[in-house]
Amino acid sequence: MQAPPSSEPPTVRGTFQLTDHNGRDVDAGSFRGSFVLVFFGFTHCRVVCPRALTKLSAALDALGEIPVRLAALYITVDPDRDNPQVMRDYLRAYPSILGLTGSRAQIDDAKRNFRVFARRGAPSPDDGGYDVPHTAITYLLDPEGLVVAHFNDGIEVSDLIERVGSHLKNYTPVEVTRRD
Repeated sequence: MQAPPSSEPPTVRGTFQLTDHNGRDVDAGSFRGSFVLVFFGFTHCRVVCPRALTKLSAALDALGEIPVRLAALYITVDPDRDNPQVMRDYLRAYPSILGLTGSRAQIDDAKRNFRVFARRGAPSPDDGGYDVPHTAITYLLDPEGLVVAHFNDGIEVSDLIERVGSHLKNYTPVEVTRRD
């Protein structure tokens, strides 16, 4: 007998095991103690990703005064083209954002955990390349690594700054209760 379908929305786990654009292995635990903004995209993206990374950069600059650590991660959905060197070169225009890549299996696992859609599109007749239609959502993880908010691509920079800033300013660490 099959269990009845759950009325609860699917959980976004926010976990990953990848390689940063400097060649270091990282996972979600590497950023514990910091809030983390996470966006999935690819370096050959012409519109959505540059717009999102520009917004993230502006938010990081504006929120730099708040004494809570904040990091931003750009996880590729195109590991076939986006190796660490390509990510590093691309992100020179966005120096406060760390690029993450990995094997196809690692990227697929991260996409599944964040509930991100991305699929390689048809080859372009112009240059033989291809697009990768993908989810355009920015996730906010708290210092314990839990997804506490998400922002769609249409969010204005001022709203992103206000909403992320509110999470940072109102953050209270989870107290660990000790059992004797």
